[in-house]
Amino acid sequence: MTIFGVPTQALFGQLLIGLINGAFYALLSLGLSVIFGLLNIINFAHGAQYMMGAFVAYFALQWTGLGYWPSLLLAPVVVGLFGIVLERTMLKRLYQLDHLYGLLLTFGVALVVQGVFRNQFGSSGLPYTAPAQLTGGYNLGFMFLPTYRAWVVVFSLVVCFATWYVIERTKLGAYLRAATENPTLVQAFGINVPRMITLTYGFGVALAALAGVLAAPIYQVNPLMGADLIIVVFAVVVIGGLGSIMGSIVTGFGLGVIEGFTKVFYPEASNTVIFVIMALVLLVRPAGLFGRAT
Repeated sequence: MTIFGVPTQALFGQLLIGLINGAFYALLSLGLSVIFGLLNIINFAHGAQYMMGAFVAYFALQWTGLGYWPSLLLAPVVVGLFGIVLERTMLKRLYQLDHLYGLLLTFGVALVVQGVFRNQFGSSGLPYTAPAQLTGGYNLGFMFLPTYRAWVVVFSLVVCFATWYVIERTKLGAYLRAATENPTLVQAFGINVPRMITLTYGFGVALAALAGVLAAPIYQVNPLMGADLIIVVFAVVVIGGLGSIMGSIVTGFGLGVIEGFTKVFYPEASNTVIFVIMALVLLVRPAGLFGRAT
């Protein structure tokens, strides 16, 4: 059976690949949007922190025997603590300055982190196996659905919408948003705003590390695994709207699917389609699809 002249199995296979890529786009752009929307920091170290999450899972398995499931919690905590130290020692000095300073600092941190890992482990990928509970797959007739890939898509959706709910629909999220608008007023209510800002940055970094653990069994653990991805993720954030939580989620998954279908119908454009869409969106809506003009 074919659809538009393309075999059904190939079409749905690319749809699955698009959803997988979209899951990582959404998780990473969500972390970037949380950090930018609440802290006004353009975190260019996000790709390196994504890579660090995968390496923490790899180290936990090799050194302590801790498998995939504990690493889903361990890696975000460890890399999130790294982010907290980074924010307390460096980033907090830049909040009153132009965004460019934060971008340059985090870009430098990314280069240092990637250089250290590349020097120690080279550029080849290190294998990381999926847990036994998520091996195998299901034959749906029109396609074969690997269990682990289905888990990544579903788990990413749950994390993304849980984050959106906390920030947009809870009292904690209201405090976070208020602290970015009027920190003096929020502090007058007895809320420790600097600590809240630090924990927010740590949480955004932890989302990147979580994406790294999810990606490790699919893409292997590589010191440069975040270097190429981060450019695409920034494009996703710009298209969705800087600082927009829902924009990051919808745009991440949507662009992943569009990229997957482009590989079927026009493979030559698959590496540039996201950037073409970004240019078109910025021409029509400079603030992004879900962003608000300042």
